[in-house]
Amino acid sequence: MSLNNPTAGEQWLSKTALPESPFVSFAKSVYPISAEAQAYANEKCFSHRLRKNEMLMVAGTICSHIFLVRKGILRGYAKDGVKEITTWITCERELVSSITSFDLQIPATENIQAIEDCELTGLHYNDLQYMYEHFPEINIVGRKILEKYYRDAEERAYIARLTEATSKYKHFIVTKSHLLNRVPLKYIASYLGMTLETLSRIRSKLSQNKQ
Repeated sequence: MSLNNPTAGEQWLSKTALPESPFVSFAKSVYPISAEAQAYANEKCFSHRLRKNEMLMVAGTICSHIFLVRKGILRGYAKDGVKEITTWITCERELVSSITSFDLQIPATENIQAIEDCELTGLHYNDLQYMYEHFPEINIVGRKILEKYYRDAEERAYIARLTEATSKYKHFIVTKSHLLNRVPLKYIASYLGMTLETLSRIRSKLSQNKQ
């Protein structure tokens, strides 16, 4: 994962007015963590910003960081020839990484792109492994987060199994309504496995039915 952030590696508390890293606040909302773990994370976390359409991750590179989204939206996508297939979309208070690449430290098969200007908080792979080894409660935090993202993966698999396009979009409305007015329709259509034209027809039909 390529980073062009000059502040990476600086201590969180020395460069921000916030009392603690957003990563610490996020972890504490999942499970209580020790003061020692908080201090270590505050030392190792760093800020990273992306402009709209900028890449956070490029397929073929090894993902060495995990990020918490403080502001903005990102998408993951794979390429099939010249076609881009959006595989996930996420926003504030969510974690972003190429999970398989990050976990196994192997080249990623997906790309990660900012859909909006984004503000992120990052943590390096080695620093997270240190926390797993030295702060037992971080393993519980990690387990609970992985359980949540497994449920998200199950949700995506469910959408993929739906055969009727309108059902896919209605399910998206129910589960991800907060993204409807922020994400370009072409990405939503790709995520749902349909063409932009099909999605536009569905939206038009549903709008007429409401009137």
